[in-house]
Amino acid sequence: MSSPSSSSSEAKWPFDVFLSFRGEDVRHSFLAVLHRCLLHGGINAYIDSEDLRPGDEISPALTKAIEESRIAVLVFSENYASSRWCLDELVKVMECKRLKGQLVLPVFYRVEPREIRWQRDSYGKALARHEKKLGKDSKRVKKWREALIEAANLSGWHYDQGDDIKFIESIVKEISTIVGRVPLRVAKYPVGVDCRVEKVKSLLSMGSDDVRMIGIWGTGGVGKTTISKAVYNSIADQFDGCSFLANVRETSSRPNGLVHLQNELLSQILRKKTLVVLNVDGGANLIRDILCCRKILFVLDDVDHRDQLNALAGECEWFGKGSRIIITTRNKCVLTSHRMDYVYKVKPLNQGEALELLSLYAFPGNQTKDISEDLINNILGYANGLPLAIVVLGPFLYGRSRREWESTLEKLAESPNKDINSVLKISFDALEDNERDIFLDIACFFKGRERDYVTGVLDGCGSKTFIGIQTLIERSLVTIEDKSTVQMHDLIQLMGQDFVKKECLNDPGKRSRLWCYDDVFEVLSEATGTDNVKGIVLRLPRQEELDISPDAFTRMRRLKLLIISNAQISGGPVCLPNDLRWLEWPGCPLSTPVCVPKKLVCFDVHNSRIVEFGGNLKVYKNLKFINFRDCQSLVCMPNVECTPNLEELILRGCKNLEHAHESVAYHDKLQFLDLCGCSRLHQLPNELRSKNLRHLNLNHCSTLQRFPDIPDKITGIETLNLESTSIEELPASIENLVSLERMDLMYCHKLAILPSSICRLPNLRILNLRGCPKLVKFPNEEEEEEDLSDAHMKKVANNYKRSSRFQGNCVSYQQWVANL
Repeated sequence: MSSPSSSSSEAKWPFDVFLSFRGEDVRHSFLAVLHRCLLHGGINAYIDSEDLRPGDEISPALTKAIEESRIAVLVFSENYASSRWCLDELVKVMECKRLKGQLVLPVFYRVEPREIRWQRDSYGKALARHEKKLGKDSKRVKKWREALIEAANLSGWHYDQGDDIKFIESIVKEISTIVGRVPLRVAKYPVGVDCRVEKVKSLLSMGSDDVRMIGIWGTGGVGKTTISKAVYNSIADQFDGCSFLANVRETSSRPNGLVHLQNELLSQILRKKTLVVLNVDGGANLIRDILCCRKILFVLDDVDHRDQLNALAGECEWFGKGSRIIITTRNKCVLTSHRMDYVYKVKPLNQGEALELLSLYAFPGNQTKDISEDLINNILGYANGLPLAIVVLGPFLYGRSRREWESTLEKLAESPNKDINSVLKISFDALEDNERDIFLDIACFFKGRERDYVTGVLDGCGSKTFIGIQTLIERSLVTIEDKSTVQMHDLIQLMGQDFVKKECLNDPGKRSRLWCYDDVFEVLSEATGTDNVKGIVLRLPRQEELDISPDAFTRMRRLKLLIISNAQISGGPVCLPNDLRWLEWPGCPLSTPVCVPKKLVCFDVHNSRIVEFGGNLKVYKNLKFINFRDCQSLVCMPNVECTPNLEELILRGCKNLEHAHESVAYHDKLQFLDLCGCSRLHQLPNELRSKNLRHLNLNHCSTLQRFPDIPDKITGIETLNLESTSIEELPASIENLVSLERMDLMYCHKLAILPSSICRLPNLRILNLRGCPKLVKFPNEEEEEEDLSDAHMKKVANNYKRSSRFQGNCVSYQQWVANL
């Protein structure tokens, strides 16, 4: 596929048809209908509109019109030869036939060809009168006679009597076939085009008479324009008029750009330049009024705003039956808001197609050089199926050595190709500030991460991420793969990263985002960051470390995002910026963070040396996520009473944590509490009242012996994990966990009794009792207990999954087992 180019080649002839006729014979009857039908068929027919002609010879303007016409139609009527003007036209036409290759088509309207050929009857009498006036030996009359004979011997149409309309339709049909339409240039090597064209044509449903609008959507450089041109070429001959408007986005951005496009549309369809559109609203009405009865093919290429469609193709009712309108765009929202019948998403080239296209450009005629398969695959990997990249790089690599290929790849790894980048950057330039920030964050930090995670982080930093990512998807800048992973094309990612690097080429501390090791090391170790820095993300493997200056963040007052691992502080404590919203610092070397920012939304210092959460929690009203996983030095759970928006508290693997703070039992917003693996935790609050708690994980809290009472109904908790705890029995108030769906009591070696109230949990579906050797009693519906010895005991030791929910009181143990 090729990059976008002009919509069509320049026509060789300004006019399609020149009509020569005797006005008093046919002007207001046959000729008027013929001219109207030609125009309706999109054929640009020149007609001399003057009835009273000054002088005796044809004017220079008329001579010029004859010379600039591709076809001359000579309407020979009874009195044609009586007009010296018509005969001079005829001589000029036959001259253009000989000298310029002009096609001449005679129409014998109620005269016989032999009458003209032998110059008898009315033609003989008219020529005799001319000779009498001009002289029998006149050279002018001689030319007239020769031209009449030559024209009468040409193949044309003969009409004596019958249906004028059918006769005219046959003329127009044949001229339409002759005129045809100049095909659009598609691509030098149209690899992969045909199969995509067929898919688009299937959506067009060419056999139906309805008006159909379809969209072709995809990222820049993927081949939308190429496909639309190929579709246009293959079906144009089935319409009364055709128009291909290229570069709609670019043209409409100029002064009076939409008016120019409206004029261009009407000119291409009507094949005349005399229509003048003065304003957009008037042009829209004119398009509707003129085209509503015409079957047309209309392609709008590179549309990026609905105003462009409203001005050029507002409704299907604007066009005649059987019309087809095709819109190409990078912005899917433009199509959905305009209610397209179908949207075709253009996919990148597959590996085989990409290899074929690269070979055609880089190795024409199979003239392969000493280029390894690995190098070729690296280029294909860089292009990643984007035709534009291959079309740009293929010719550049043609004839180059292996070392030059390697050098090209090294250069591309540092900065993208300018020609490719300029096309891709068009979509980026059209973004609003919110979407632009989200795009750059994904390109620099979050490509390949889960959508929920990306949304959480960027929302925490103040972006409107849900609508932002959706907009990026619609603009073909971002995709969601496997229904959850945020992805973007490698070249689009490089374009975004290149934009950030160019914010300041020589000083990374003045850029908005830092993600490369060398840049982050320079800025944090030398404390060269500035107010420009908004985000730093550097995830280092464990074997690498990064030394941070205590003053590293002093001048980064607008830093909102900091995700860094294996970073050590050389010197005293570090002071984090007040505007910081999201902090992930696994392995943080500080035992007590100093100056924790007030606007913090996420505080993740898992696997760090932290001993306690410093400061007064009353100031952390924005805090939603706390992660102290595997912080072995942590001995006190944070007091979360004054963190009204806290949603997740992760203390998994804090093996020295002994007590759960009382505040955790009453928190209104807390949804997820993970204490898994806190092996020394032996005390929970006496009561559990957290109304919105959904998941409580106490797995492997091996010293925990008692589960809190639940005095009131809690509608939030869905899962309760108590695996490998030392709990001996559950409280009777367990029935107040009315939303509980799964309870895991695996390997609770001391569990001996289940309360009868467990039978009244309406939503419990899974109860896991594997490895509970002391459990020998089970409540029945009369709240009595049955012996679970022998065979029953073995069944209880397995993982039971209920096939139906409890309804009211629990069924008896035997009935319950039978339903498993």
